[in-house]
Amino acid sequence: MSAARRAPRSRRVLTRRLSLTAGAAVGALLLTACGEGDGGTTQSGSGANFVAGKDGISKVAKGERKEAPRLKGETLDGGTFDLADHQGKVVVVNVWGSWCPPCRAEAPNLVKVAEDTADQGVQFVGLNTRDFNKGPAIAFEKDYEVEYPSIYDPQGKQILRFPRGSLSPQAIPSTVVIDRDGKIAARTLQAVSEKQLRSMIDPVLAEK
Repeated sequence: MSAARRAPRSRRVLTRRLSLTAGAAVGALLLTACGEGDGGTTQSGSGANFVAGKDGISKVAKGERKEAPRLKGETLDGGTFDLADHQGKVVVVNVWGSWCPPCRAEAPNLVKVAEDTADQGVQFVGLNTRDFNKGPAIAFEKDYEVEYPSIYDPQGKQILRFPRGSLSPQAIPSTVVIDRDGKIAARTLQAVSEKQLRSMIDPVLAEK
């Protein structure tokens, strides 16, 4: 068979391999679903330089933080969220799914702190993942009176944008705090209490 005829098959094989690799990456991430993360005590790739507390919260000193990815996408209500529009604010990113019991447990805490800190320049945003139909996720937000937006991310593509070596959200649920300079300051890989959430946000708010 000529090289001209072999080329299309080679391209198909390469495309399939790349697709499988990407799928495996998403699958590996989502295996740590629903409270099965490491509680913030394991490094997120090489070069991570953070302090992991006994409370399951990991924090990075101001001068050693990594840039957060540009999170941008369609929200559950049909709008658009772009992290770049919130430069200068402290942003709290929560990864959740309507199917996840720990996500339901933490939802009232997130809603309460989001309401209490809105006038301090704190923006909350959810990353809704593994809900392959919007209906249950929209119902979840209605049940828990979630007013802040959530990017609809059923395949976990937004989550994979977090840079290697950063405090990336490696479990469901996860919560990440991004400072006013757009850098990742804190993370927890567990359902978060109101007290824990405030302990992540308040030091970042106090930074000059």
